[in-house]
Formats: sequence, C-alpha cells, structure tokens
Amino acid sequence: MERIWMKHWPTGVSDTIEYRLGEKPLHEYLQQNAKDFPDKIAFIFYGKELSWKELDDSVKRLANYLKNAGVAKGDRVALFMQNCPQYVIAHFAIQTLGGIVTPCSAMFKEWELEYELNDAGAKILITTDDLYPIAEKIRNKTGLENVVVTNYKDMIPEEPALPLPDELEQEKKNFSDTVQFMTILNEYPPEVPYVEVDVWNDVAMMIYTSGTTGQPKGAMLTYGNALATVASLVQFKQYEADNIQIAVMPIFHIAGNLMGLCTPVYSGSTSVLLTRFDPKTIVEAFAKYRCTTWYSVTPMLLAVMDLPEAKKIDWSCLRFTTCTSFGIPLTEEIAKRWTEFTGGTPVVEGGYGLTETHTGDTMVPENVKWGSNGIPTLETDLKIVDFETGKELGVNEKGEIALRNPGVFKGYWKNPERTAETLRDGWVYTGDIGYVDEEGLLWFQGRVKEMIKCSGYSVFPEDVEMMVVKHPAVAQVAVVGVPDTKRGENVKAFIVLKPEYKGKITEADIIAWSKEKMASYKYPREVEFRDSLPATGAGKVLRRLLKDGHK
Repeated sequence: MERIWMKHWPTGVSDTIEYRLGEKPLHEYLQQNAKDFPDKIAFIFYGKELSWKELDDSVKRLANYLKNAGVAKGDRVALFMQNCPQYVIAHFAIQTLGGIVTPCSAMFKEWELEYELNDAGAKILITTDDLYPIAEKIRNKTGLENVVVTNYKDMIPEEPALPLPDELEQEKKNFSDTVQFMTILNEYPPEVPYVEVDVWNDVAMMIYTSGTTGQPKGAMLTYGNALATVASLVQFKQYEADNIQIAVMPIFHIAGNLMGLCTPVYSGSTSVLLTRFDPKTIVEAFAKYRCTTWYSVTPMLLAVMDLPEAKKIDWSCLRFTTCTSFGIPLTEEIAKRWTEFTGGTPVVEGGYGLTETHTGDTMVPENVKWGSNGIPTLETDLKIVDFETGKELGVNEKGEIALRNPGVFKGYWKNPERTAETLRDGWVYTGDIGYVDEEGLLWFQGRVKEMIKCSGYSVFPEDVEMMVVKHPAVAQVAVVGVPDTKRGENVKAFIVLKPEYKGKITEADIIAWSKEKMASYKYPREVEFRDSLPATGAGKVLRRLLKDGHK
C-alpha cells in the first residue's frame, strides 16, 4: 500500500531507524550505559535505586551462575514473577549468554505453567517465593534442572519510599532444592565470557501467544526484533535520555516488556518500576520522582483522576501519556479530561501491535481522528488484503491486516504449520479485520480468529476448554468471548454435564473451581449448562453459533 500516512509523520523525525549505539543486542546497550554513565539511576523500585553499573554487575553475576548451571546459547530459561528488578536482571543475564528468555504470566496456575515449561523445554526457572508453590506442584512433571527463587524484599529498602502492595510485604521463604537469587549475586563475580549473537537471526525471547489457532504457541523473537521495535518507538516518540517513566504494566507481557524494560535500556533513561497498579502509589511516584512519561490503560487514568490527593500535586513534569484501550476505550472526552487534569499534558492511544511483531506496529500522532489506531511506525509496511483471495484492497475497504517490519518474528516454536499460515514472504497475516482510510490511518475492526481479549490479555478458547474439561462433572465444553464494558471481553463456557452430575452441581461451582485452576484473566466469568452443543457433521463444535446466540 502506498504510504499515504506520511502526511501525519512527526516533524523532524526520520522515517528510517537510526540506532543509538548501532545494531547491537540490548544487553550490550545496557553494558555501554554502565560504561558511559555508571552512576545514573536505571531502575527505581519502591525506593531502591539501581544504577546502570549496579545493574550491569548483577546481570553478569547471574549470567555467571547460569553458565555454571549449564545454560548455553539457545537454551530456554523461564521467568515466573511480577515486575521487580530481579526480573530485569534475569532477562538480560539470560540473553548475555545467548539464552532465550521465556516469560510466564505471573497469574498462571499449575496447569498453565506446566504446559509452557514443557513446550519450551525450559532448563531453569527463575521465580519468586510467593509463586514457587505453584511451580513446586508440577516441577517433577517438567524438565527443569534448577529453580532460582527470590523475594521482592530482596530489592526493597528497609524504609520504602512508596506504599507496598501485599505481595511485597511477605516474609522471605526458603525452599529445599532451590537456589537463592541473592546468594548468587553475593557469591558469583561479575565476569562472564562474551557470547556472540546474530542480532537478526538468533532468538532472544519466546513469548507464548494464541496466534491464529490452537493452544498457545511460543513466538520466537530475535535480538533484532526487540532492538528495532524499541528504537522505532523511542525515535517516533522522541524520548530523551532524561526521561523518567512509570513502568507498571506487566513486563512479562509484550507491551509492558517493550515500554517498561526495553525502553529505558535502549534510551539510557530511568524507569520507576512498580509491581502492580495502585492509584495512590502512582500519584506519590509522580510527586517524588517527577516522572515525565507514563504508559497506562484507560481504567488507570480514571482511577488516578478520581483520587482526591491527585488533584493536589504538580503534574507539569509529565510530558505525555500513552494509553491503551484495554477494557474501557480511551475516548476524546476522557483524553480532554486528562489533559485538563494534568494542566496540559496530552494523552494518545498506544497504537496497534501484536506479539508476533514485538508490538508497536502503529503509533498515534497527536491531532488525528479519535478512534483510529494511528499510522505505521518506522520501516513498517501495512496492507489490507481480502481474506479469501489474498488480494490487496484499497482505501476504506475492510479486510485482513498484514504487516511487515524489522520486528517480525521468526515463527512459532516447533510449529511450522502455524508459522506458514501466519508468516508469508516476510509479512505477518494477523487474522485481524481492519481498514486504512483516505488519510492513511488504521482502523482496527475486530478479530476473525476466535482469540478472546480479556483486559488486554490473549485467551484462546481451546486453552480454557482443555482445562475446564478436567473437571469431573464436565462431559463437553465450548468457550467463547462475550462483551464486557470494563474488561473488553469475558470468557463464557457452555458446558454439557455428565449425566450423574446433573442437578448436583451449579454454574457457580464451575466458576469457583475454574478460578482456582486458571489465571485470573482467563477463567470463565460466565457458565451456561446445555444439553448439547451445536456441531458440524464431523463433530466440530460451532463456537460462532454459541457466540451469536449469546447476543
């Protein structure tokens, strides 16, 4: 498609990526930051200030341990924790050795964790002591050779500078057959052999995503994918090295990873890292650290504006806010309210992206039509194609969104069939419906694939169904997404009970059981018992009819 969107290109910004330190992996950017400004603060965690030199030393110490534990180039190491400096250290320690970071959602329960650890063939797991009991239940069902455990308090000062969430108040626990994270940092020297990586071909991270069909699959992202995406973001948004950002979105999620972990390392700026969202903590962080940027979601903005003490602080430090419409859309009315509330700070949509491209494929310039997903970012081609014929469509014609840029992944781990469906001649065929208008703005219209989006998290029906059917009362189940005003979509399960359980179990019983077995964003919020489920002659359940019947 002709790049008609260039009429909205930011003034003074090149449309070609200009890498700050060249085409190097991000862990080498971190190392260079430690040399160029060793005493500058890289991450702040509830008052704990970690300089670039301290961060680099910790990364090398952990990498030294991992090397001695047998981690080599291409090995997968899983991370199972919420936002904390230990996550940042582990991420770059793994990549320093040429290993592959495999993030696992901190909301996982044992079945979900077991599936990803086994599918990835993870060699080592690094987790927190509040989450280790989940891993402990399934550890002997995996190929894990070692488990490293930390407590959030390991990286919190005795007198925290900000209010702590409950999980950060928990006392340290010790478990047999595990290694303490802090023991590693205290005992191993900050020395590790240089491991050469092919920036554009070696896999650096494998994030599980639903893709277009089937159970979650590991999207293989290279060092270059991360580098290009963050460089494009920093250049487009004109981030400065003096930026101080709030990082509260989960960094195990691709968007939070890009904004909260990659951005400060690439730009050499400072990140105020928070484990979870709390409006009072956000307000106090802005007041104390004079934060300049914030990547948020709409409910966060509303919660902050509704807090009485938020009206008492000086928001003039805030340069701009990026917001993603998870659950509640960012409307023009909300954006105007935020700008007035902060005394003039603009807020724009976060744009469109997906895991398979390390996200951030479009950016929204100021003063464009509300509701659009903006324009393709640096070195990004976008086209709309007909779902049936693959023919490229014209302006204002709805079809499948296809993307091509330096962030495009290598494919799905051990899944050539699904890779071939999604990745064709360098283009990612997203399975999403959209169109480009006469100004070159992208308008996302929905998903053809049956993936469900709950509060921004991807949930594939088959993944939930495979867990629900493990309930002893369930004979058959089909899962669909249903609209929800706050979360975007909820998971709804249609269930056929085994005859002996009819009248002896309720929908609420199934929901309560599911809540114990699945991540909080994933378990069915709604359950409906049926005598049968609609199916094709071959027996395939027709989820579409269930979804249509719900409306």
